[in-house]
Amino acid sequence: MYRLFFTLVLRRFDAESVHHATVRALAVLSALPFVKRLLHRWLAPHDPALRVSAFGVHFPGPFGLAAGFDKDAACAEAISALGFGHVEVGTITAHAQPGNPRPRLFRRAGQAAIINRMGFNNHGAAAAERRLRRTRGLPVVVGVNIGKTKVVPESDAAADYVASARRLAPLADYLVVNVSSPNTPGLRNLQAVELLRPLLSAVKEVADGTARRTPLLVKIAPDLADEDVDAVADLALELGLDGIIATNTTIRHDGEQGGLSGRPLKARSLAVLRRLRARVGDRLTLVSVGGVEDVDDVWERLLAGATLVQGYTGWIYNGPFWPSRIHRQLSRRLRRHGMKSITEAIARTA
Repeated sequence: MYRLFFTLVLRRFDAESVHHATVRALAVLSALPFVKRLLHRWLAPHDPALRVSAFGVHFPGPFGLAAGFDKDAACAEAISALGFGHVEVGTITAHAQPGNPRPRLFRRAGQAAIINRMGFNNHGAAAAERRLRRTRGLPVVVGVNIGKTKVVPESDAAADYVASARRLAPLADYLVVNVSSPNTPGLRNLQAVELLRPLLSAVKEVADGTARRTPLLVKIAPDLADEDVDAVADLALELGLDGIIATNTTIRHDGEQGGLSGRPLKARSLAVLRRLRARVGDRLTLVSVGGVEDVDDVWERLLAGATLVQGYTGWIYNGPFWPSRIHRQLSRRLRRHGMKSITEAIARTA
């Protein structure tokens, strides 16, 4: 039914306009306690077998929403109520910025893909801080993804990330340094180890200094050469990071300028995950994102070494109940394989 609605109705409207309308509707839902609790009771993962712990945080299920949808932490509770095990908000920058000129979001329905060149459009860390301070009515796990303000020069990048971290790390269940979006000029340069080391060290000092020590992860691009993936993995181990998120969008495509997400990213995202697992073993938490469309993809990522899996583009093409359906299917698959918990599937990679 949803796919018919998408084909006949949603595809007739500008992709970004549909996105903003959806976020506004979910923000309204987040403000309706009875409705969101009812949806959470119906759709959220409640099977104890799906529970997973990572970097000291307990997740009700392994499948979450990747950064990029809820850019301003406006509707995390409603998203959680629809069945995601965690919600990563952002990317949030220290200063508010409008992002790149429109149009900047393009569907590639034949590939189940999206091209975006949004450019970290958001209202800034101070506005996100106010929203994150609100009392949560649901037990939602919220990660906060931070990036560089566009007008800040590369030489001041660390200070810019630190400014966001000081506001947001105390309110996040985990914090992510995004140095891998292709839509902020020069951002991906920060993945070079000589630039990444001082940046991550500075943010880690802030994260470690919060009342309960906020776990810190770094998000990398799929377009890194294999030896650069290894270098970032080694740096993450050296600095004592809690994990790596792999991967962001790719610029290796023939469409409009911007980052491509969805099905075409599947193979490279999985390859990077496997390389990271071989490099770091179980010393870091690996979060896999990119080309995740169904329960088979989630299962494959777990067996390949991911502790957590994220999706986003698949939600656009599969409808609002997609995350709940994936968690229900994971529960059935565990039982079919005679497993008592999702951690048994993860452990198979050891």
